[in-house]
Amino acid sequence: MPRLQQLGRFLPRGVAGLAALLASSLPVFAAALPSATQLQALERALNGTGELRGAIEDGPGLDVTLVELRRRSLLRQFPDARWQLSPGKPLRDGRSTVQLFVTGSRQDGPTRYRLDAQQQLVLSSSGGPGGRINGQTVIREQTLLRSGEADLPVSLLIPDAVLTGQRYDVDAVFDEPLEGAIAAGGLVALTGQQVNALDSPDLQLGALGGGGLFKSVQAPFTPGSQTWAILLVHPKGIVSATKRVLVVADKAQLNP
Repeated sequence: MPRLQQLGRFLPRGVAGLAALLASSLPVFAAALPSATQLQALERALNGTGELRGAIEDGPGLDVTLVELRRRSLLRQFPDARWQLSPGKPLRDGRSTVQLFVTGSRQDGPTRYRLDAQQQLVLSSSGGPGGRINGQTVIREQTLLRSGEADLPVSLLIPDAVLTGQRYDVDAVFDEPLEGAIAAGGLVALTGQQVNALDSPDLQLGALGGGGLFKSVQAPFTPGSQTWAILLVHPKGIVSATKRVLVVADKAQLNP
């Protein structure tokens, strides 16, 4: 399937790296919880109607200049990209969370791609009246990019967190029956370097059976994370996705 393989190498580039662009926008840095005013300032800054340095500050793990460069990189791929922050569900330990949504679109020849990315975050700030956001912990994260006249419904059946060394399933399933349609797909784990560079590897595709892509994988034996890049090709459209899986050593961390 040479044409599908060529598509697999092309489409995820810059899209599978969105997880890094979103996650790297804020550092892990313990401090006070951000206020509603600070969250509003950050949302305005991400959407280009405020100064990033008025919402976040430089510090260990955070370079505001780099954040701005990554924001502009996303806007070059999706010129109408919009960021939205809203309160999320509290964690079991009582910590408040924030939901970050990013939507956008781009035209590539005759094809229009639509982006839908989201994260659940625990944010922190330096506190005080003039305090700025200076930290984050990522709880959940995934991106979806679709083409076609309508959004092709797809479910990513991938856990948010797994134990070190655990085998788990990475499944991407078409929600509607294929009804004889020929579909193809592939997935690959991104290295930390690829994630940080907002890059993607070559992704080889194969014919799909059973209505989706199904694979059993093994988590690393040290805590951290895995990021999966997925590509599904269907006669009605294309779906490219990334999903970040936390790898933890304590069962209590599986369901925060």
